[in-house]
Amino acid sequence: MHYRTLGKTGFKVSEISFGAWAIGGSWGEVADVDAMAALHKACELGINLFDTADVYGDGRSERLLARLKRERPGEPLVIATKAGRRLSPHTAEGYNRANLRAFIERSLQNLETEALDLVQLHCPPTEVYYRPEVFAALDDLVQEGLIRHYGVSVEKVEEALKAIEYPGVATVQIIFNLFRQRPAELFLREAQAKGVGILARVPLASGLLTGKLNPDWQFAADDHRRFNRHGEAFDVGETFAGVPFEVGLAAVAAIRSLVPPGASMAQFALRWILMHEAVSCAIPGAKNPQQVIDNAHAAALPALAEEVMAQCAALYRHTIKPHVHHRW
Repeated sequence: MHYRTLGKTGFKVSEISFGAWAIGGSWGEVADVDAMAALHKACELGINLFDTADVYGDGRSERLLARLKRERPGEPLVIATKAGRRLSPHTAEGYNRANLRAFIERSLQNLETEALDLVQLHCPPTEVYYRPEVFAALDDLVQEGLIRHYGVSVEKVEEALKAIEYPGVATVQIIFNLFRQRPAELFLREAQAKGVGILARVPLASGLLTGKLNPDWQFAADDHRRFNRHGEAFDVGETFAGVPFEVGLAAVAAIRSLVPPGASMAQFALRWILMHEAVSCAIPGAKNPQQVIDNAHAAALPALAEEVMAQCAALYRHTIKPHVHHRW
């Protein structure tokens, strides 16, 4: 495993880290024993950053990570969580000092810690980025010692660019993968210039970029890939990166010829992300140890050739860009 600096936090984090949405909920049933086995395997492979949120399984994901820390005492794990999506309705007005404190105090309990390593606003409404008082409240929580660092998780590039105008924003989590290449046009460069860490989320486009899905794939009723394909529950960009399922499958078929011998489609997709030096880490999810192993091996792949990167860019322009580029 290789490590990169996570922006202003100073944390050295594994290039391939662990996204804990899948072990919390909305991805079909995952038993505790499988979730814990996946988390332990991640640690064994050198993964040291785990990204979660207070709403993943209504705190289940955070509590599983607290258990991981208990079972691996002394290991320097970085736990990044998120706050804000517990609001109902989810409005900009809800991102106030009192609510943020309440969310953070709940996460402190779930994670069994006195201070959170990194708190990220959880894809708030765009208006929140234009409210300096929200970021001032986070600054105060840092001063109080309840959180060590804070950042944002965004839907849109425009939100990310606005967020990094605030000096306290240490990290930005953004969808960045072979099917969502817009951040590479401007945002990655701007964030790197300001010393902001970048967590690439939805790196495998909800499993599309594993190359394992097919037109007849049956998703569980509680899997967002079944119930959110058109944005019924939350932003459609969270599901298959906003790419229509059939379009994504066709694009994956075209990518297969670029995957080097001995590598999986998922490893190739993750290595493509790591080719961008501004990225601190990619955070693929995993439901079991084998998925963790497959993801982690992406860090060991050789750099992709310029020709291959150019072909990936061309495929995006011609096949995927019309569906996503203007939206996020």
